[in-house]
Amino acid sequence: MKLKRVRAIAHKEFLHVLRDWRSLGIGIAIPVLMLFLFGYALTLDVDRVPLVVWDQSATPQSRTLVDAFKASRYFTMLPAVSDYREVERSIASRRAEIALVIPVDFAGKVAAGRAVAVQAILDGSDSNVASFALGYAEAVVGGYSQQVTVAAASRLGLPVSGALLKVEPRVWFNTDMESRNYIFPGLIAIVMMVIAALLTSLTFAREWEVGTMEQLIATPVTGGELILGKLIPYFAIGMFDLVLSVLVAEFVFHIPMRGELWLVFASSSIFMVGALSLGMLISIVTKSQFLASQIALVATMLPAFLLSGFVFPIANMPYPIQVFTHIVTARYFVVLLRGIYLKGLGLGHLYGETLFLAGFAVLILALSHLKFKKKIV
Repeated sequence: MKLKRVRAIAHKEFLHVLRDWRSLGIGIAIPVLMLFLFGYALTLDVDRVPLVVWDQSATPQSRTLVDAFKASRYFTMLPAVSDYREVERSIASRRAEIALVIPVDFAGKVAAGRAVAVQAILDGSDSNVASFALGYAEAVVGGYSQQVTVAAASRLGLPVSGALLKVEPRVWFNTDMESRNYIFPGLIAIVMMVIAALLTSLTFAREWEVGTMEQLIATPVTGGELILGKLIPYFAIGMFDLVLSVLVAEFVFHIPMRGELWLVFASSSIFMVGALSLGMLISIVTKSQFLASQIALVATMLPAFLLSGFVFPIANMPYPIQVFTHIVTARYFVVLLRGIYLKGLGLGHLYGETLFLAGFAVLILALSHLKFKKKIV
């Protein structure tokens, strides 16, 4: 392999990318768009749930309970309603996600120290929001119930004892428990995987379709030199996208980075080589730009989104699917980035994922070299 010939191929490919606005759009504009779009739109946090209240009691005791819901940051209080028909309309129109119905005898039972049921009606069409809203409502009602119990015991001169067990939470790594801090490092992995494969999936196929591959075959350039020369420009674009991603994470979304920056770039370089090689292998095998782009989308975007643990926990998937995720490279890169960003882990904890990515890159590069033949079939 001669460096001079590799440099010539890389120079040729750089010129093509700079002249082709579509390649630049795929390589730079789309990653930035995806970062902002998913960064702002994709969130697992459920707060400010619209709440409507039908207070049939209309007493100081019931208003105290309503005030507890108002004070919670997890609910947005809507104007009160006065019958079940209005409750039904609010839920059916999705104006409210949860309705609280306080019974007429609420104050009397509370004063007598008797149990009283408060009805919570939820919109189950979105089960995720409904389950979170129910948990928040139970927490607010539980806090109110404890206050009432303590106040009643004090009035009767009874000893007020604390709970035998008390949870004192300490949240590590993501102290504010914001889903964006968890999602964004994985988003970087998804963007790099998809864009890298799409970029290189068109390289060899384009040469075959426009007829320039015959000219390259007639030159002394070897298959390895051609693959490496074509890899270099897109690797540079991928690293530029990574720089943009890190800057957006730091200055736009304020994602904390507790690990080493060099480790992010080192692991991303390994991952990028594997992703670019995968796209190149698809291009070599198909020899069609349209077919190559479609296969690259299916082979990268769907597994990266669904099977990498980016959004959906792998532990919740059926066991056969969990086994299949072990061949999805984005899974290991997501673990790497989250470990570096959120936990500050080093290679001592992440060497397994790093070795897998390195092995995948070597394997796909070798397959690309093996499948490319310097002959016209």
